[in-house]
Amino acid sequence: MRSSRSVALSGVVLVTLSLLSCSHEAVVSDIYYGVSNYSFPEDFIFGVSTAAFQIEGAWNEGGKGESIWDTYVHEHPEYTPDKSNGDIAADSYHKFKEDVQLIKALGVKYYRLSISWPRLLPNGTSNNISTDGARYYRNLFEELLKANITPIVTLFHWDMPTPFMDLGGWNNPVIVDYFVDYARVAFNLYGDIIKTWTTINEPHQHCYQGYGADYFAPAIKSHGVGEYLCAHYLILSHAKAYHLYEKEFKPHQKGKVGITLDAFMGIPKDPRNFQDVLAVRSYLQIHFDLYAHPIFSAEGDYPTFVRQRINNMSLAQGFARSRLPYFTAEEVKIIRGSSDFFGLNHYTTYLMSPSEMEFSWSIPSMDHDAQVRMEQDPHWEKPGTDWLSVYPEGFRKLLNYVSDNYGREIPIIVTENGVGDKGQLKDYDRISYFNKYLYQLLLAIHEDNCNIIGYFAWTLMDDFEWSDGYFRSCLSTSVSLEQTSFAIAREIQKNSNSYLVLLH
Repeated sequence: MRSSRSVALSGVVLVTLSLLSCSHEAVVSDIYYGVSNYSFPEDFIFGVSTAAFQIEGAWNEGGKGESIWDTYVHEHPEYTPDKSNGDIAADSYHKFKEDVQLIKALGVKYYRLSISWPRLLPNGTSNNISTDGARYYRNLFEELLKANITPIVTLFHWDMPTPFMDLGGWNNPVIVDYFVDYARVAFNLYGDIIKTWTTINEPHQHCYQGYGADYFAPAIKSHGVGEYLCAHYLILSHAKAYHLYEKEFKPHQKGKVGITLDAFMGIPKDPRNFQDVLAVRSYLQIHFDLYAHPIFSAEGDYPTFVRQRINNMSLAQGFARSRLPYFTAEEVKIIRGSSDFFGLNHYTTYLMSPSEMEFSWSIPSMDHDAQVRMEQDPHWEKPGTDWLSVYPEGFRKLLNYVSDNYGREIPIIVTENGVGDKGQLKDYDRISYFNKYLYQLLLAIHEDNCNIIGYFAWTLMDDFEWSDGYFRSCLSTSVSLEQTSFAIAREIQKNSNSYLVLLH
């Protein structure tokens, strides 16, 4: 996810947990005042998250092939404000044992991370498996387990092998079979010790920002067409990888497979204005339900509203067919129910109202299809990056939106949540953010009966934050990075120690 410069976080998560679960004073309110009589279930999953490209470095070592991010930032060094890249990043390829000790020191028992597709399969295809890449992930996973930390592994966190991008990436239907081949290799190599997988991280952000715009690689800017093709084949790829696991691996590996979706929550700019209420509906259905509905709804397929809106807009714009592809009846069946849990990333909330056109929109585009103006209340706190304001109540609303629309039987794992800052070491803004957001999560569990079983803070350490480079580095837990072209220095953030003292 996009993010801002950071300090310490995971200790904050655990301190927050302590504050929320140990207090004896009851507070029943939507607003967090510092105490609560609610606690998390004994088996609740707490962890931290990272992504391969953002932390591993070693971009051309061990036989690794190039990813679209390697290629794009090398060819366009001006893409990031500091002209940086992921060549070194946090150097986790060489320092993964240090990473494990950091996680252990923070006291969390789960670590969500991703495999780099081109590190494992340099050309992207399963006929060429990197021995070094395969060994690296085996060593990493075993080191985590030895430290009593359970790895939760994502197959695709945006680093597609460049040779596939040369074929059109997720806009080419052949990618579905190649992704399934990749999944089979990963399940074969690591399924004996990895028991929870996510196939895709944030397909919406990847397609919307990378295929419909140029905020993320591959920066295609095929707005109004590319993001829908990307979404279509990503969803199919996920479903077929899920069924591969169900048929060939689950009977003996006994694991689970899911997907992680992302969402900003929307609230009407004027709750008394029905058009603003409809704008929230339009935004969520086009930017969130387009991905969730085919997988998690009882009926499957794209939402009726989304299908009708894009069909009608396409016709009015003179297209010969809808810009949103159709699933076959068999594909609808394959996709429906293809997840063992609902992975959910959330950071912030927006005020929404209808708009026929905004200056930043293109025609056609997903934004123009949704026709929603987004803004944030100037009174909401904004600790760091411009796009992330603090509105904790939106988190609870989103958790209820998922539960109300897709049922309370499917367990929700919050796979990313966090806030950035401006680099200060006294991390009070982040403490406040996590206290408030975790309180809303507790309310969703205890008062709304939402089936939430886990929470992951983003992220373990400062990292390469996509188009922000290191200029606005990540929302980290414990480690800040000083990077040069020659070396990378890790430094435990000063406040982490004081957080850890509070845990004992």
